[in-house]
Amino acid sequence: MTDTPVTGTPVTGTPVTGTTVSRAEDAVFDEGLRAFFAYRDLGVRAATGGAFAAHVIRAIPGRHAVPVWHTHDLGFQMVMVLRGWVRFEYEDIGAVTFKPGDTVLQPPLVKHRELAHSEDLEMLEVVSPAEFRTETAEA
Repeated sequence: MTDTPVTGTPVTGTPVTGTTVSRAEDAVFDEGLRAFFAYRDLGVRAATGGAFAAHVIRAIPGRHAVPVWHTHDLGFQMVMVLRGWVRFEYEDIGAVTFKPGDTVLQPPLVKHRELAHSEDLEMLEVVSPAEFRTETAEA
């Protein structure tokens, strides 16, 4: 076995920099898209040249959801609840509460909003591409 990084080419053709590791003990959570959440970048954006992004989203205690209908202009968005709970509302299926282990695959441009979440919420989100446009939408 060797400590040499593995390299390759993902589907997008962007070279991977090598095996990417993100350790929980070194986790840094930063501000992001929503002021009531903190985001931990898992290194996928850099490793794929922006083709994908993956991050852990953590609720900021004392801050609460601001339910604004919006859309994301992207090709792929999947969310998995790791801890706590979150309640989203979607234009096509209505309100849904997600608990640990639950996932949702949100189609491109689906109108949705977050209604509420627990103080201890943590979610894994994977998107493609890493940079995308978010716009408010009418209900």
